[in-house]
Amino acid sequence: MRFALIDQAKKEFPVHRLCQVLGVSQSGYFAWKDRPACRRQRDDMVMLAHVRSTFALSNGTYGSLRMTRELQDDGFAIGRRRTARLMRENGLRGRQKRRFKRTTDSEHSWPIAPNIIDQDFTATTPNQKWGVDISYVWTREGWLYLAVVIDLFSRRVIGWAVGDRLHRDRALAALRKALVMRRPPEGLIHHSDRGSQYCSVDYQAELHRHGIRICMSGKGNCYDCDGGDLLQDDQIRARLAHRLLYP
Repeated sequence: MRFALIDQAKKEFPVHRLCQVLGVSQSGYFAWKDRPACRRQRDDMVMLAHVRSTFALSNGTYGSLRMTRELQDDGFAIGRRRTARLMRENGLRGRQKRRFKRTTDSEHSWPIAPNIIDQDFTATTPNQKWGVDISYVWTREGWLYLAVVIDLFSRRVIGWAVGDRLHRDRALAALRKALVMRRPPEGLIHHSDRGSQYCSVDYQAELHRHGIRICMSGKGNCYDCDGGDLLQDDQIRARLAHRLLYP
C-alpha cells in the first residue's frame, strides 16, 4: 500500500523523500516497481475494464450493488466487496437518479374554486396574491415534504411547514404561519392547485375566516400554479430545505 502511494505521488515529490516519510527503502520501492503484477492484480485489471464499461452504459448511475448484479448476470464471479473496492479506488461513484413523488391528489369530491387570476402572477403590492404548493426533498432519512406559501409580489417564502408525511395538516400549518406573520387584509387572492390539501374543509374554512379569495389552477395544467413553478428550481428547494432543517 505504501509503495502504491509513493508511485501515485512521485510526480509531485521526490521518491527518496517519500520513502523517508513513509519509512520504506528506495530499493524496496524500485523492487516493487519492477515486480510483475500478481494474478489477483491482473484479474482486478480485467475486471476493472468490465466495471468501467458497465458504469458507462449505466450513464454513471450504478452503485456497487447494482454493478455486482450486472457483472454476475454476465457470468463473472465477483462479490460486492470487491466491486465496491474497484469502484472506490478508481473514483466510480454511482449518481443517484432523481426520484419523483406525487404531491397533488386532485381525485376528490371537494369543490373547486375558479381560476380568477388566469396565469397573471404579477402583484403590485405585498399581500395581494399568494401562491402555495407542496414540494419534496430526498434526504438520507427519506422524503422530506415542504408546504410553502409565497408572496407573489416579492417571491419570498412567508409561511412553511415540514414533515416526513404528506398530510393536509402540513399545508394548513404553512398557511397559518403566513397569516400570523403577515396579517393580510381581506381580498387577498390565494392561488393553489386542485390538490386535496387545499380543497379540504379545514383549509377552505381558514381562508374564508380571513376574507381571502380562493383561486385554483386549471385541471392538469402544470404551468398554472406559480408557487409550484418556483419550487421546481433546485437551488430554491435546497435553500428552503436548509432553512427548515437549520432555522
